[in-house]
Amino acid sequence: MDNYIVSARKYRPKGFEEVVGQAHITTTLTNAIQNDQLAQALLFCGPRGVGKTTCARIVARMINEFNESDLNNLNIFELDAASNNSVEDIRNLIDQVRYAPQQGKYKVYIIDEVHMLSTAAFNAFLKTLEEPPSYAIFILATTEKHKVLPTILSRCQIYDFNRIQVADIADHLKKIADTEGIKTEESALHLIAQKADGALRDALSLFDLIVTFSADNAVEYSATIENLHILDYDYYFNLTDLLLAQDRTNCVLLFDEILQKGFDGQHFLTGLNEHFRNLLMSKDAPTVKLLEVPENIKEKYLIQSAKLSPSYLINAMNFTTQADAQYKTSRNQRLLVELTLMKLAYLQSAVDLIAANDGGVEVKKKVS
Repeated sequence: MDNYIVSARKYRPKGFEEVVGQAHITTTLTNAIQNDQLAQALLFCGPRGVGKTTCARIVARMINEFNESDLNNLNIFELDAASNNSVEDIRNLIDQVRYAPQQGKYKVYIIDEVHMLSTAAFNAFLKTLEEPPSYAIFILATTEKHKVLPTILSRCQIYDFNRIQVADIADHLKKIADTEGIKTEESALHLIAQKADGALRDALSLFDLIVTFSADNAVEYSATIENLHILDYDYYFNLTDLLLAQDRTNCVLLFDEILQKGFDGQHFLTGLNEHFRNLLMSKDAPTVKLLEVPENIKEKYLIQSAKLSPSYLINAMNFTTQADAQYKTSRNQRLLVELTLMKLAYLQSAVDLIAANDGGVEVKKKVS
C-alpha cells in the first residue's frame, strides 16, 4: 500500500515525446527552445487534465537541462493561484524574481489556475510580466482564459491545448495496461476514454478504479459499464429497432427497465440523442470517422443506419432535444420521456406519408 502510485503520477510524461494529443503544442515549444526563441511569458489554456502543468514542468527542465530528479530544484517555482491569489502572494513571488538563479540558466515560475488571481494581484503582477529579468520565465496555466485580464493576455504567448481525442486516450490506456500486465477489452477502454471527456488525467483515474474493482486484474466491458454507471449501447440499438417496428408498448417497457437500473430520464434522453446523431453520421462515408466508438460498435451503427432515412433521424433528434430542454421544468418527467418515445414510434409513418405526398405532387407536376 505504501508503494502504490496512481497511474496519473506514475506515467506523467517526462518529455514532450510522451505527451498525448498535443503535438501542435509540443512541436512549437521544442522548436522555440532549440532555436532560443522562447518567450518569457507563456499562457497555457485548455480543459483540465490535458497536460498544461506537465508541459510547463517539461519546459522548465529542458531550458535548464535538468532531469526528472531536479524537478524540486530552487530554479523551479510552482504557485497554485486557486489558494494563493492575493496581492501579498504575488509580491512574495516578485521578491523572489529579483534574485538570479544559483545554478542553471533560468528561474521558471509556474502559476496554475492563474484566472483565480484577484484583480489587485493581476495589477501587481503586470510590471514584472511586461519587463521580466532575462533569467526569468513565467508559465501561466488556466482552464478559463476568458477570465484572465486582457492586459495579462497581451503580455503572453498563448498556447491553446486541445481536448484529447477518445482514440488517443484509449491507445494510451492500452499501452499502460500492457506495461502493467493488465488484460483489457477495447470497448472498455473506449468507454473510459469517453467518460473522461477529453481529460487524460480523469481517464487514468477511472482506469485505476476499474482495475481496483477487478478481481483478476482485468478491464472488462461489463465491469466498466457497471462501475461508471454507463448505459450499454445495446439498449439504444434495441430501442431503435422497437421504434422502427412502431412497438410503443415495448419501448415504454424498455425505458422502465432502464429506470429500474437507477438511470436518470435526462441521462437516457442525452444518450438517445447521441445515438441518433451517430446513426446520422453513419449514413455517409466521410462522416463515419466522427464516431468515437470501438470498431465493433461502429459496425452496428453502420448496419442500423441503413434502415433509417436522414429525415427520420433529424426529426428524431428534434424530438429528443425538445424533451431534454423541457425535462428540468416538467412536473411529470417520466411521462415526458414516455410521450417522446410514443411520438418517435410513429415518426416513421409520418415521414413515409410526407414522402408519399411529395411524390404525388411531383407526379402531378410532370403530368401537367
